[in-house]
Amino acid sequence: MTTTAQETATTRRLWMPARNPNVYKALVALQRASSEGLEPELIELIKIRASQLNGCAYCLRMHVADALAMGMDPMVIGLIPVWHEAVNHFDERQRSALELTEYVTRIGEAGVPDDAFERAREVFNEVELGQVVASIVMINAWNRVAIASKYPYELDERK
Repeated sequence: MTTTAQETATTRRLWMPARNPNVYKALVALQRASSEGLEPELIELIKIRASQLNGCAYCLRMHVADALAMGMDPMVIGLIPVWHEAVNHFDERQRSALELTEYVTRIGEAGVPDDAFERAREVFNEVELGQVVASIVMINAWNRVAIASKYPYELDERK
């Protein structure tokens, strides 16, 4: 099912790139800075998992497509929600990033436990750990923009 431009214009509440270009550009810059120095596949895992947890169809569709385009295994992408059980499909860094993603995304429920943070510290250096946390924060920000603004999942603002 495709959505026409007119239907899209009437269903979304806000289109930040057009209405708030300075904020949008700042968010894009923060997004780029947050992922510097980390493996692109790791970043996509973070984006996909947070988008799943937040129920953001717009971001989830975009980042699954990005992951597939970069050659990520579709089986791995499909197993992201059950990464705890699918340990053979995710390395230690990926499992740690996914664990932090879940805690940071759901931060209001229980915060981020010290043991989860320490596990991350064991596999990421201090700079990388900051980048991972920033990447999680950024996709959560994007999820909230897309959900609050009712971005139609069929669109990709980058095109």
